[in-house]
Amino acid sequence: MPLPRPLGSRAARAALVVAGTALLTRRALRRRIGASPLWPLPALAEPVSGQPRTRALRLLVTRHERVADGVVQLRLEGDPSVPLPAWEPGAHLDLVLPSGLVRQYSLCGDPGDSSSYTVATRLVGPGEGGRGGSREVHEALAEGVEVEVRGPRNRFPLVGGAASYTFVAGGIGITPVLAMVRAVDAAGADWRLLYCGRSRAAMPFLEDVEKLGGAAGRVRVVAEDESGRPDVAAFLGEDAAAPAGAVYVCGPEGLMDAVAGALPAGCSLHLERFAPAASAGGDSAFEVELRRSGRTVAVDAGTTVLAAVRAELPGLAYSCEQGFCGTCQHRVLEGEIDHRDELLTDGERADSMLICVSRSLGPRLVLDL
Repeated sequence: MPLPRPLGSRAARAALVVAGTALLTRRALRRRIGASPLWPLPALAEPVSGQPRTRALRLLVTRHERVADGVVQLRLEGDPSVPLPAWEPGAHLDLVLPSGLVRQYSLCGDPGDSSSYTVATRLVGPGEGGRGGSREVHEALAEGVEVEVRGPRNRFPLVGGAASYTFVAGGIGITPVLAMVRAVDAAGADWRLLYCGRSRAAMPFLEDVEKLGGAAGRVRVVAEDESGRPDVAAFLGEDAAAPAGAVYVCGPEGLMDAVAGALPAGCSLHLERFAPAASAGGDSAFEVELRRSGRTVAVDAGTTVLAAVRAELPGLAYSCEQGFCGTCQHRVLEGEIDHRDELLTDGERADSMLICVSRSLGPRLVLDL
């Protein structure tokens, strides 16, 4: 069974691929691997740009269930007579929560099910950097509640044609990986998975994962309260005989960094971070002129454009503050933009920016505000 053909996606071009210690964009990856016989990848042949954003949907929460300690799973359904937009392993949805917050959650159900979407989220407290989104999902999105959904979009696509597939998931990071494992297993590809978490009780979909591994021993589960932290280097070292292997990781920053540091030579690393992209130029101070308001604000090195502008225009709309939802997109009249989002098309980048994450490459920007 061949792996499914990926759909073209503007956001997919932003998925980061690390080969060895070099961080590559998808365009660099095109030059490196080309098309594959296992999974034809027309989307890798040409740059993806100018595609319209997916329309928003109103979906009903038809199931809200606890699937692990601190983790709930939502089943979202629309009009049963209208198929939902298709998605591929690695894709995510933007959920517009009742408060207006926008949060991103990986799809973890069956891509062949066009009647519903399934997502799961872990409750993240303020001490872990939580900003209220996960609590709202847990407490406000009960069965029978309608929620606005945007997407699916894929910044973490499953690449075909690898000699082997190695997956590393930490805690809630299993959500995109689960669909990937199911796809490569159904295709008869060689794969294995390291799934780690604080405890077995806190690891969602653990039973499903272990069943997929079966008697072949393809799944290794490491619960820290039983065995301590996983030896990522030792696990990846077993890939040394598969230099064309693809390694996928999703989980805490420390886990992703450990995988990147221990990657066997010749393997490609694919990861997803729901965080703003960094710039090689670092964060410098600059000024932003608000042309229509007749004001100029200073943006310090440690301040976002959004924060500086809202000090002058407190009613300015914003939501995710991570460059994913598009709420804070504004037109740029003058200046050179340091784009750090993964949402805008090439055409949009020519004269607009997301002020929650993007900055200026020069001393001054002029916004149409």
